[in-house]
Amino acid sequence: MKRRTLLGAMLSIGLGAAFVSPLGIGAASAQETVKIGLILPLTGPFASAIGRHVEGAVRTYMQQNGDMVAGKKIEVIVKDDAGAPETTKRLAQELVTNDKVQILAGFGLTPLALSVAPIATQAKIPQVVMAAATSIITERSPYIVRSSFTLPQVTAPLADWAVKNGIKKVATLVADYGPGLDAEKTFNQRFTAAGGEIVANLHSPLRSPEFAPYLQRILDAKPDAVFLFVPSGQGALLLKQVTERDFAKAGIRVIATGDVTDDNDLNEIGDIALGIVTSHHYSAAHDSPENKAFRQAFAKANEGRRPNLMSIGGYDGMALIYKALEKTKGDTDGTKLVEAMKGVSMTSPRGPISIDPETRDIVQNVYMRKVERVNGELYNVEFATIEAVKDPGKTPK
Repeated sequence: MKRRTLLGAMLSIGLGAAFVSPLGIGAASAQETVKIGLILPLTGPFASAIGRHVEGAVRTYMQQNGDMVAGKKIEVIVKDDAGAPETTKRLAQELVTNDKVQILAGFGLTPLALSVAPIATQAKIPQVVMAAATSIITERSPYIVRSSFTLPQVTAPLADWAVKNGIKKVATLVADYGPGLDAEKTFNQRFTAAGGEIVANLHSPLRSPEFAPYLQRILDAKPDAVFLFVPSGQGALLLKQVTERDFAKAGIRVIATGDVTDDNDLNEIGDIALGIVTSHHYSAAHDSPENKAFRQAFAKANEGRRPNLMSIGGYDGMALIYKALEKTKGDTDGTKLVEAMKGVSMTSPRGPISIDPETRDIVQNVYMRKVERVNGELYNVEFATIEAVKDPGKTPK
């Protein structure tokens, strides 16, 4: 697989990285270097919306904050798993055994994160999940800490909103893997508990999805609304097919998690996305000085691109690693680093966040948003905030 290091790239982006020789780190000794193995899908169908955005956010954070923490040099070794769990597992083992990394990070999809959990446990090193969103992930190893989000966390507020806004019957269509099933379960439970009715639960394949037969079944069921979840990168195709079947004319409202109207794809999706209500933890339109600075820095470091929901997990994941190293005064013992991450709180470009010390999952605001045109571009514009949401998909032990 293709191997790259961010340190190599740093020579051209002004971070003043140390020379990396075949025998080790030139100016800095191994004892003075913290190695982070960043495993992401940088090729394949999930590269654009997930892998490249997380990698770009890591680059952005290091440009802003430098590559020295608590007297230690930070080296990031980037690996491409192409979205294949067996490759992710092999690369993680190589990073631990051969490269001697002290931290593993990245993980674009749930199966990729789960494949590495036994390695993190055995090696006793932190596994910082920057993207994958199934609730159970942090339960698979005491060394996993998440900086992204969970689908139950961002779905529950949308179910509550639907009931309060006159939606009584819903059909759901989700991608058939962990996050999709989490989203479906959470929506069903919250919506029916408040008196709503689920008329259909449909699952589309994760890879090479064809939505047409499922959408026809939804039209035939005649719900008040359809709830959608697909991973980042598939929303454009899904919404195009929804529009072709004229759900609006049939009186069926479209509601979804923010993955469907990913900032990475929103302008490409075009006007068919206008008016869609979603719930999620980050929007490029979030109004705060921290987000304004993040957007500017991300665009500068990544060829003018707009950050998306995956970018923020990578950015805050690096912030979490830096803060943990500061707390341990540079000690890279894995158990100490995980303990240092528990309870960390900070102001992120997405808003206030913290790490639940019991579950090692992120606690954050969830925002209700509506797709609108702002200064000629499409954005997920926030109109309500649900503060300090924990993952409802698990019970602290």
